[in-house]
Order: sequence, then structure tokens, then C-alpha cells
Amino acid sequence: MSENNVENAANTETAATAEKAEDKAQWRMRMLREAKKVLARPSATVPLNERLATLVARSATVYDLSSPPDVYGDGVVADLEKRVAALLGKEDAAFFPTGTMAQQVALRCWAERTGNRRVALHPVSHPEVFEADAFRTVSDLRPMKATGAPRQPTAQEIRDLPEPFGALMLELPLRDVGYLLPTWEELVEVTEAARERGAVVHFDGARLWECTPHFKRSLAEIAALADSVYVSFYKSLDGLSGAALAGPSSLIEESRIWRHRYGGKIFQQFPAALSALIGLDHELPRLPEYVAQARVVAAAMAEGFRESGLGWFKVQPEVPHTLQFQVWLPFAPEALLDAAARQAEESGVSVFQLPWWEPGLPPGIALTEVTVTAAGLDWTPAEVQAAVVDFVRCIEG
Repeated sequence: MSENNVENAANTETAATAEKAEDKAQWRMRMLREAKKVLARPSATVPLNERLATLVARSATVYDLSSPPDVYGDGVVADLEKRVAALLGKEDAAFFPTGTMAQQVALRCWAERTGNRRVALHPVSHPEVFEADAFRTVSDLRPMKATGAPRQPTAQEIRDLPEPFGALMLELPLRDVGYLLPTWEELVEVTEAARERGAVVHFDGARLWECTPHFKRSLAEIAALADSVYVSFYKSLDGLSGAALAGPSSLIEESRIWRHRYGGKIFQQFPAALSALIGLDHELPRLPEYVAQARVVAAAMAEGFRESGLGWFKVQPEVPHTLQFQVWLPFAPEALLDAAARQAEESGVSVFQLPWWEPGLPPGIALTEVTVTAAGLDWTPAEVQAAVVDFVRCIEG
């Protein structure tokens, strides 16, 4: 066979392999989307026509739709800002298209005020893992490690940081270690320790909405511990997109200038603002119920893994702090992804809907995140346990 023929054959084989992998990925997604019984129904799996129909049907229950549409942040967007500020007990709030932008702006403004561009934060917090190094490359901020432990930093660790810093950023909950929260007493102590160091405190509260059951405090009481707070509208509240930054009026006024400079002054945002208001009315009151059910589900999952005879598994944390938690299993991600799709195809049940991935260490271990929302409220512990046993069967089958 000529060299060209060998190359052509190799290219054909590569293309066929890629097509087969794409077909499998599409099959997996279709099975998970079509599952009838799930613990959560992520908005990304809902057909566009259903998403639009829900927005249209519910918008009239949260806002006067005879009002003019927003223009560059007035109207419904401004009303949403006022409501968020009131919920968080802050003087003002500004709507942002993304949390990445909101937090860069907040911490940039604080850096100018404190004269220190260092931001103490956990090394697996959102800006360090998911934002393409934006703090350093876009906003000239200098992240410094608040702790190396897989938990929230302690007050003593903050007091012992070797260099001065202008701000302490706390991600509540800390997603990448299992949506972990400190105790209320620990949160008070760590914010006090930051202020002893002359620093301001900023909460990355993308999921702050669901933290009230753990802390047994209102949103305003929690937010009062921070100088500024960012919250997301599309995570816990299931909005279309968007975020808000809340804090002192002077900071929020300045943040609006920087929002414009960062390209976040958008002509009209009423769909996102309306969906956020819907989330505040329809989802926010139900979050404690979801958190309580997540604890039931996590315990039942552990029982299911034990019953299935797995030698090792991990539910992290054993008692969830929020409506989300992690599950770790000793299998390759591909095997677990196939098992999830196979279970959905055979039974219409999807107990694990989100991707599985390898954290890196230890080898041979994969993890996923479990979310419990309205769709999961009717699951009994026995149903969860049976679904987990069946899922393990699908792995081994």
C-alpha cells in the first residue's frame, strides 16, 4: 500500500472513530433528557419551546407586562436590583450579565479603595478554576491562597497569611470540595479575622440563596458579614442568566461604571430580569425544601451503594450543606456515563444526570455532582436506594 493510501486509511479510521464517539455522546444526552424520573431537571435539558412557554406564563405573575421594556438597565432591571438589595440587606445592587464580570468589578473597586490588589481566596474557588485566569490577566488582581485544605479557610489561617491583602473572598458554598459551608460561628470568626488584617470581605454567593438552612440565618443576616456580595440568578433560582452585585451605594455606583467598561451595559435584558424575578418568587421559597430532600437522597444513595456491594464509594459531604453534593466512585467516567444513559433507556430513571469526570488524584476514581430540586421531591428513600443499586448493575452489565 502506498504512503498516500496508508494516510487516507488512517484518516478514514480516525473520522469513523470520532463519528462513533459523537453518536454515543448524542445517545447519552438523549436518554438523560427523555428520562421520566429524575432528581432535578436542569434547564439545559428542557426544550426551548418549554423554556419560553414557562417564561411567558409566569412573567405576568411577577411583573406588570404593560410596562415599557428596559433600556440600559432601567425598568424591570432596576426593579430587580432594588429587590435583591432589600433581600440581602444592602444599600444597593447592580445587575450584571455574568458573575465573572461582577466579581472582577467588585474586587477591582475594592483594590483601588484599599490600595492592595491581593485577594485571599481558596485555590479551588471559581475565579481560580473556571475563569481563564481573568483576575490576573484582565483585572490586575493578585490571588493568594487562603488555605491548602479541602474546606473553607479558618480564622487562624487568615491571621497567619504571610502578606497583607486587600480583600478576602469566600465562596459560599465552596463547590469544588462538595458545596461545603463553614459553621455560622466559623464564618463570623473568619470575617472578623480578615478585618483584623485591614481587609474587606466579599462573598462569592452564586448559591447563597440555598445557604439559609445550614446557617439557620436569613439572607440579610448572612450578607451582613460581608462588605459586598455577588449572587447568581441561573443556578439556585433557575433563571436564564445574569447576576447581581450588592453592597454600599458608593461601591455599586462605581461598579456600574466598570460594568460599562467591561462591556456589560446591555441594551435590553428583560428576559433575564423577568426569569430572575420568577426565580425569586417561585424557587427561593422552596430552596429549604430542596436542601432537606438532598439530605434524604444522600443518605439513601449511601445505603444503595452499600447494598450493591461496592467496596468503596464516597458521598461528599455525608450530610449535604446545600441542595447539591458530590458522589465519588471507583470507575472510569466513560463507564459511568454509559451506565447512566443505559439506566435511563431501560427504566426511564436517571439518578445521575450530570457528567462524571476524573479529579486527577487518586487514579481510577470519578466523581459527579448531584442536584435535588422540585423534580426530586417525590422520591422516597427506598426509590433512591433501589435506583442506585440498579445503576451499579448497569455499570457492571
